Amino acid sequence: MKKILSVLLLSIAIFTLAFNCPALAGDAAKGAKIFSANCAQCHAGGKNLVNAAKTLKKEALEKYGMYSEEAIIAQVTKGKGAMPAFKGRLKPEQIEDVTAYVLGKADKGWK
Repeated sequence: MKKILSVLLLSIAIFTLAFNCPALAGDAAKGAKIFSANCAQCHAGGKNLVNAAKTLKKEALEKYGMYSEEAIIAQVTKGKGAMPAFKGRLKPEQIEDVTAYVLGKADKGWK
């Protein structure tokens, strides 16, 4: 009985650790500076100068499946369409910081 209980508890622990996604440790204040230097040329105020419909406003991010840390990190890292890839230009930690900044601003309506 003890052996079965031990195996069960071990299985639960492994399952929990394997499928638990850690929260991003992005720093929005640092992200604001990085955004200003690298993103604001096209996305000032949460807008999109290349494709006006695909802004960084919460409603647009939700509509286009981009309102998540994972989606924004992938977009910034790999680029897509007219947006260039920032892999190599920005470190992963910097991309996490920009992501925290963008999501925070989107939640506040870019005010």
